[in-house]
Amino acid sequence: MPRIPGVNHQDADVVLPVASAWEREGLRVNFGPTPEGEALIQLRTQVVAPRGESRSDTWIVCELAKRLGLGEQFFGGDEDAGHRVMLAPSGVTLEELRTRPEGVRVPLETRYRKYAERAPDGRIGFSTPSRRVEIYAQRFLDHGQAPLPEYVEPATSPVSRPDVAARYPLVLTSAKVVQFCHSQHRSLPHLRRHSPDPVVELHPATAESRGIVADDWVLVETPRATMRARARLNNSLAHDVACAQFGWWQGCEPLGLPGYDVTGPESANYNSLIDTNVSDPISGTIPLRSSLCEVRKATS
Repeated sequence: MPRIPGVNHQDADVVLPVASAWEREGLRVNFGPTPEGEALIQLRTQVVAPRGESRSDTWIVCELAKRLGLGEQFFGGDEDAGHRVMLAPSGVTLEELRTRPEGVRVPLETRYRKYAERAPDGRIGFSTPSRRVEIYAQRFLDHGQAPLPEYVEPATSPVSRPDVAARYPLVLTSAKVVQFCHSQHRSLPHLRRHSPDPVVELHPATAESRGIVADDWVLVETPRATMRARARLNNSLAHDVACAQFGWWQGCEPLGLPGYDVTGPESANYNSLIDTNVSDPISGTIPLRSSLCEVRKATS
């Protein structure tokens, strides 16, 4: 298996290399946001063979399901069977798409107030047990959760964990860098020129109290790890908030700009800062925007 950039293989028990978009088929239903885009269905063809042992993410999920005894819930572990289920309401077949790589357009009918249409046992309504818009969620209550929206203090916050906040007084959050697609494209010179380094934003008063000025290299520290970034001052942030960027690992050779290790003193890995043992009981989401941290000036 070829080495995967940005992945420390010594930290993994199993590495499942996913093929790139051009190394696998890709089904796309609905190109939006216009009606013309929504009418298009396309099965993107494979352009080149996958490198090494890489496979499509769909193949990996199906194979895992089969080996865990869950194959029946994943179309028998058959990618094509899953695609056919997705396509069934459109009337377009997988075979047709494979002969027409440019895609197939399906006539669309605009329907207003679909919920008010008649069904044999009454009105169609909404996809809820009562067929109504439900503010009170009985399903949540059945699973031991609050049936109405309520505020829940984050598991790690200055209020819930004052002992941790004494050492890590800043609330750590993150925001998307619009030049990049998640963790991709830091290797592209045109985009990297605009955002050459990972950044953490602080209120000017917060930075000043720590001896930090704009563009200083700093360390964002949590109980789990540290992340290296440049300081950017932002008057719109609360004094107790640090907003750091995620997705930094690729280098940009044409500009001589580095990539970053997954772990260690030179890491810029936001994910390593987050406690994955803490999660929301309903969505399963980990605290990507509600951890505690401290920011200090880097010594080098």
